[in-house]
Amino acid sequence: MASNATNDKTKGTAKRGFAAMDEATQRAIASKGGQAAHQKGTAHEFDSEEARRAGQKGGEAVSRDREHMAAIGRKGGESRQSAARAAAEKNRSGSEQSSKGGNKQ
Repeated sequence: MASNATNDKTKGTAKRGFAAMDEATQRAIASKGGQAAHQKGTAHEFDSEEARRAGQKGGEAVSRDREHMAAIGRKGGESRQSAARAAAEKNRSGSEQSSKGGNKQ
């Protein structure tokens, strides 16, 4: 019975079928499937309202994770702060050049 336990572990982790293929092969097969569905007329196409609802649903799911949302806000604040510093530095260096005579043409 011990041999069955070891076989179960390896069996669950081995990739088989589609998962064992390289990414390029998977994409090629999936592409053919999508093309066939469009030719047959059974492919699903989002209209703008359906796409809006799907995006809203995804946004609601993501925003439930408060830790994730805090990280996003923190990253945005850091980006904004660094952009403001860069703009201030640019303005400072630009005003120094114009007061010293800058680029004369």
